[in-house]
Amino acid sequence: MWKHYDRPFAFLARITGEIQNVETRSPLFKNQLNAIQIKMELAMSNFLNHLVLKKVRAELDAFLGYKQLLDETDLPKLQYQQNTIVENLRLYPTTPVITPHMSSDCCTVGGYSIPPKTILLVNAWAIHRDNKLWDDPTCFNPERFDTAEVNAYKLLPFGLGRRAFPGMGLANRIIGLTLGSLIQCFEWERINEKPINMVEGTGGLAMPQNEPLEALCKVRSVMDNIVAIA
Repeated sequence: MWKHYDRPFAFLARITGEIQNVETRSPLFKNQLNAIQIKMELAMSNFLNHLVLKKVRAELDAFLGYKQLLDETDLPKLQYQQNTIVENLRLYPTTPVITPHMSSDCCTVGGYSIPPKTILLVNAWAIHRDNKLWDDPTCFNPERFDTAEVNAYKLLPFGLGRRAFPGMGLANRIIGLTLGSLIQCFEWERINEKPINMVEGTGGLAMPQNEPLEALCKVRSVMDNIVAIA
């Protein structure tokens, strides 16, 4: 039976709320969870809009079969799923403007002379959608990462260098494992034929969707096999 879910990734928001009620010296973990929740919601929205779920599920089923759940150690071996996540982060980086940098010496950027000790703001969102760097940059196309090795200086969803987002490894693992598990265990569909609105809102640096994701899901038969074995 299909069930209707409003914001299926809201459980991470609840976890974030619980963490915020606990005394902690580091707000970093709370911010990471909030950003991860937003990126997973955007990724699932893209999957439903562009019908890549079947390809991701086929890869999961071919690699794992129908008697075991996805594990963190499986993630590097699932190339197409990884491509879909990278493509989603290209279109919707962790923050549109990455951590400010400061020039240590005179340099030239884009034909402009930059004096020392100038604060530089890098617009990752614009770089990722620049048609001089990407073919059809506004199109969601995971296949663009099938063969080509991407230059790190044109794909920087978590920033670059020593000031890159410190939660990059955690984010990649949580997004891959959570999305993969949800796709492996459940069928997902849009609530109607209308494409999901991907317009970004103003809910902070991570730029969540203007309209929260709503989707239909039902349990796949693989869950019966796993429960029976357990």
